[in-house]
Amino acid sequence: MLRVKGTQDFLNLTLFNFIIDKINKHLALYAFSPIKIPILEHTQLFKRTLGQYTDVVSKEMFIIQSHHGSTSPEDSICLRPEITAPTVRAFIDNAIQETPWKVYTIGECFRYERPQKGRFREFNQVSIEVIGSASVSQDVQMIKMLDRLFHEAIRFNNYALHINYIGCPADRAAYKEKLKKFLDSNAESICDNCKERKEKNILRVFDCKVEHDQELYRKAPHITDFLCKACEGEWQMLQNDLELLSVTFTVQPTLVRGLDYYNKTVFEFVSGGLGAQNAFCGGGRYDQLVTQLGGKHDQPSIGAAIGVERLLLLLEPYQDTLPLAQPPALQVVMPLDTAQKTLALLLADELQAQGLCAEVLLENHTLKSMMKTANRLGASHALIIGEDEQHSNQVTVKNMVTGQQTTIAQAELAHYLKK
Repeated sequence: MLRVKGTQDFLNLTLFNFIIDKINKHLALYAFSPIKIPILEHTQLFKRTLGQYTDVVSKEMFIIQSHHGSTSPEDSICLRPEITAPTVRAFIDNAIQETPWKVYTIGECFRYERPQKGRFREFNQVSIEVIGSASVSQDVQMIKMLDRLFHEAIRFNNYALHINYIGCPADRAAYKEKLKKFLDSNAESICDNCKERKEKNILRVFDCKVEHDQELYRKAPHITDFLCKACEGEWQMLQNDLELLSVTFTVQPTLVRGLDYYNKTVFEFVSGGLGAQNAFCGGGRYDQLVTQLGGKHDQPSIGAAIGVERLLLLLEPYQDTLPLAQPPALQVVMPLDTAQKTLALLLADELQAQGLCAEVLLENHTLKSMMKTANRLGASHALIIGEDEQHSNQVTVKNMVTGQQTTIAQAELAHYLKK
């Protein structure tokens, strides 16, 4: 039986745990609190927030059919494709009063799409949210925090930061009219998908991966040329403050992010090591999402998501240079016969109670075979218990690095190994 397409088995979690540990410690420095929310949500949550014509909603949702055959939209549930909307749902459901609410979630998301490098149908995401802060300085701090996370905490430098500013609703309305005229005048040159996007959700044309279309869109009007006075001031402040905080960035005029709830600041951290799908972290501001989901008042907010699998791919070539956690020294207990197995279990249990890592070989192999196993496991010591050791209450201890062998009283073994 093969695993489900678009999923993967993690048989060595050392690098994965390194990333998660660094993220947990880094976010704690910025006063973020971890939360855990369900992977099951109502399908309507995402249809209301992500946009009916986004690829996620129209093509990629894992919707779970009700066992009693109900077709009511209220009964439809799905595996979450992202975590920002569920976090906002949790904010409203739990009547959070104190803002800004600074939280993060680490967990699985699910999207039905063609698996490719760095893109899976089941994937792990870190979702970081600040709900209830309208200050552009919050945007600056979010971006700086992420830049420092990758550069200093995780020690990854092969990336670039792209930013853009997509304005308030009035700005986007004026811009969409100008963009529509541009696309209409080039209608014969764009792909069929973009022709549909042009009519249904025009900003989504910038998500197109067709090279010819991308080349054309580089000549399209820039949304930052249609900002109102207030948004223009915030856009300039964002750039100025990032420069003052020594954050290197590139303005990307076609960056709009793939979900409809974004406004104003948007950004992506990208790396050439991922191919066409080159973003491993992205986010932006979503000032109307709380009221979209039934909240009584607008809660201007900003968030970001990190793709853990994509970060893993980027770090794998450098993992020998990273300060990865080392497993504890392993003590392998070797009973030479069935008569010594109970003693071996007792001895290992005592070592483990003393905080030492111990493994017992219980398969009746020869001493030579057990030594090979100990070498394969990277054991620090082999603890040999034969008939003589059993009767004398001793253990023969062999240092697997130096080859030195000595006999130690069983009662003194833990103390000896700790030394």
